[in-house]
Amino acid sequence: MTPETIFSILIGIGLAASVGFRIFVPLFALSIAAHYNVIPLNESWFWVGSTTAIIALGVATIVEILAYFIPWLDNILDSIAIPLAAIAGTAVMVSTVAGLDPVMTWALAIIAGGGTAAAIQTSSAATRLTSTATTAGIANPILATVETGTSIVMSILSIFVPIIAIIFVVILLWMIFRVYKKFKKKKVEV
Repeated sequence: MTPETIFSILIGIGLAASVGFRIFVPLFALSIAAHYNVIPLNESWFWVGSTTAIIALGVATIVEILAYFIPWLDNILDSIAIPLAAIAGTAVMVSTVAGLDPVMTWALAIIAGGGTAAAIQTSSAATRLTSTATTAGIANPILATVETGTSIVMSILSIFVPIIAIIFVVILLWMIFRVYKKFKKKKVEV
C-alpha cells in the first residue's frame, strides 16, 4: 500500500466521522477541496468539485445547520440522519480512496466510512434526544453549535492534516464506546 493510498484512507475516515455530526459540512468541504485540487478524487467523483456541486452542497449545508437550531425539527432530522450519514460516510470514503481494488474500496467505504458516520450520528442523536427530554430542548442549540463546530474542524483536519483527524476519530469512537458500555451496565443493574 502506497503512502498516497494510506493518506486517502485517512482522509476518507476523517470526513466520514465528520459526516456523523453534520451530513453536508464534510461534503461541502470535500467539494471545495476537490475544486481547488487540494485533494484528488476518484475519476467517477470529479463532479463533486464542480461549481454546481459547490453551490448545491453549500446551500444544503446552510439549511442543515440552521435546521438543527430548531429543537423539534432537530429530532425529526435525527430520525433520517442516521441512514443518510451511513450513505454519505460511504460516499466520502469511495470518493477519496485511491490505489485500491474496487472491491476493497467499497468494502472499506461501507465498513469504515459508513460505520464510522453511523456510529457518531447515532450517539449525536441519542445525546440530542436526552437533551430534549431533560431540558425541554433548551440545550439543543448549544449541542447543535458544538456538533457543527466539530464537523467543521474535523473536515478541515481531515483534508489538511489527516493523521491528526484520525487521532480525533479514535478518541471519539473510544468515548462513544465508553458511554455505551456505561449505559449497558446501568440497564443490566435495573
